[in-house]
Amino acid sequence: MSERSRGRRGDRPADREPVTPDHLAARAGELDAADPLAAVRQRFLLPAGTVYLDGNSLGPLPAAVPPAVEDAVRRQWGQDLIGSWNTAGWWDAPLRVGDAIGRLLGAAPGQTVAGDSTSVQLFNALCAAVRLRPGRRLLVTDPGNFPTDQYLADSVGRLFGLTVVRVAPPALPEFLAERGEEVAVVGCAPVDYRTGERYDLPALTAAVHRAGALVVWDLCHAAGVMPLELDAAGVDLAVGCGYKFLSGGPGAPAYLYVARRHQAAFDHPLTGWNGHAEPFGLEGAYRPAEGVGRARIGTPPILALLALEAALTAFDGVDLALVRDKSLSLTGFFQDCSDALLADRGFTVVTPREPERRAGQVVLRHPEAYALVRALAERGVVGDMRAPDLLRFGVNPLFLTHRELWQAVRCLREVVDAGEHLRADHRVRAAVT
Repeated sequence: MSERSRGRRGDRPADREPVTPDHLAARAGELDAADPLAAVRQRFLLPAGTVYLDGNSLGPLPAAVPPAVEDAVRRQWGQDLIGSWNTAGWWDAPLRVGDAIGRLLGAAPGQTVAGDSTSVQLFNALCAAVRLRPGRRLLVTDPGNFPTDQYLADSVGRLFGLTVVRVAPPALPEFLAERGEEVAVVGCAPVDYRTGERYDLPALTAAVHRAGALVVWDLCHAAGVMPLELDAAGVDLAVGCGYKFLSGGPGAPAYLYVARRHQAAFDHPLTGWNGHAEPFGLEGAYRPAEGVGRARIGTPPILALLALEAALTAFDGVDLALVRDKSLSLTGFFQDCSDALLADRGFTVVTPREPERRAGQVVLRHPEAYALVRALAERGVVGDMRAPDLLRFGVNPLFLTHRELWQAVRCLREVVDAGEHLRADHRVRAAVT
């Protein structure tokens, strides 16, 4: 069954009569009553009275995390001290947690390592990929990429004397057909972080490979909210953070996927002692470890890694195909609610309507986006905004309900009608938007 025809429980049939608020409220109840993932909500500690729609920036706290961190601090660190590197499995944590993430990526064991930040992992991945394709002079990045991805592409371009070209994913196949023999590496994301548009990862990977180049995927806004099947798609390298849909906590460690076929030649610039073949041999020259372990860098942030490991248990026994189905239902329902309640109040739905082009968020455009998000948060509905005029609502199927999305859109309409966003304090920009 194609994605166009499945997973659309929240999408309104084209021939159905126009929806009304009463219809939407009733439909929300029906959809939630049939939700096969409803019980998973209990795996999160959600603040009472809050509709949390910012899990695509910072996931909420999984119930398994506090006791795991308590044990790590009081027993493992407090009592067993340095011995926990051996007795509590601290040393193996980057690979163990990496494999746990890999299961969500469609990656066989031994190809994913956790640790360091997304920026560090992305820099290493881009550099290693460039070294795997010597003699090619172009590095391609998406002009819609998150700024860090573009900054690092430019930095890697300067380091290796490459020309950096910005090409949007829809235009990538045509560009590669014309200039593919010049391209060393393509760095892009399967989800546009601003609009929530989803791109075809397998098809774009295949297009890059036909040109003889390599691809580095940024999975920050995709992992945990949809099946990815990196191995099946033949992905070369991928990076992602642990704090969005994986709910690993603020600043949670990132991860790096290196396809097994590239590991022996994986030559990255940040060669820390943890990635050495014999870390405690204390040799003066670097010898890389076998396998993906060579992608380890410095001493891992153990408390953060153990928090992320505990957070990942929220996915235990969860079928990512059901997560994707519910994601499409929730996002489609959110769009229906927006059409019915907000279309005549200056809002435009930015996220694509087609299910196959929609990821795990819904984005609305309004000139007063920042003030609206601030006013909405005061009513207990938490989203975020991206400049200049986008209201972003992350939709995590593990804990959200259709009823909450109906409530969120209704609150947004009430904010506008009451002019709450016009208050002076809602228009003062905070450091984080």
